[in-house]
Amino acid sequence: MTGAVSYELEGGVAWLTIQRPQARNALNAAVREGLFAGARRFDADDDAKVMVLTGAGDKAFCAGGDLKEMADTALRVPPPDFVPQFGRNIQLGKPVIAAVNGIAWAGGFLLAQCCDLVIAAEHATFAISEAKVGRGAPWAAQLSWLIPPKVAMQILLTGEPITALRAHEVGFVNDVVPAGLLRERAQALAQRIAANAPLSVRAAKKTVYLSRPEVFDEAERIWAPVYLSEDAQEGPAAFRDKRQPVWTGR
Repeated sequence: MTGAVSYELEGGVAWLTIQRPQARNALNAAVREGLFAGARRFDADDDAKVMVLTGAGDKAFCAGGDLKEMADTALRVPPPDFVPQFGRNIQLGKPVIAAVNGIAWAGGFLLAQCCDLVIAAEHATFAISEAKVGRGAPWAAQLSWLIPPKVAMQILLTGEPITALRAHEVGFVNDVVPAGLLRERAQALAQRIAANAPLSVRAAKKTVYLSRPEVFDEAERIWAPVYLSEDAQEGPAAFRDKRQPVWTGR
């Protein structure tokens, strides 16, 4: 674990919390490392039956990748283990719930998408904002398995956020609750699951994902030219320098 991510156990429920509220819980190196470590700890923790992933504070679940860090490191194509993707680069047989306490954009959307269930505060918003910064989202390849394809297309092409209510309407979010009740509701849902027969719970999770398409390799191929483009460097640099990006389309 790192100081950027905390792990606590409450009644058989592991709470994994990103602790960078001052940076909207953005995914810098320390957070990414902490999320991997926390997920592995949960997987090995026999006392933890369900994990809840959330962010500190009341403004952001996770704003996505740390664009300042990306600009400073001139990140091109992220490696396969750049950020934890449950079910892809780290396997978790036990259920994971996202308790979305604010914005879940870009990599934050990725994290929520990877969770088995999502509970959102009323003020939470969701966005795949990569089009606005010239970056890639190959991890969104399975989004049209989760929500209607035309809704997925709108989210990806516009980069504009949708509300928690809209996310619930299209089936991405299981429940929307007042912000002050988010932890209580997430804990209650997790404990209801934790009280069930563990082998049945694990088998149920595997059964649901039997119909999920394996499309990541093709998505990585599609998005590689985007990551390698000049625009992919311009977007984070413009964010770091607090200016509007100048797109060249190359």
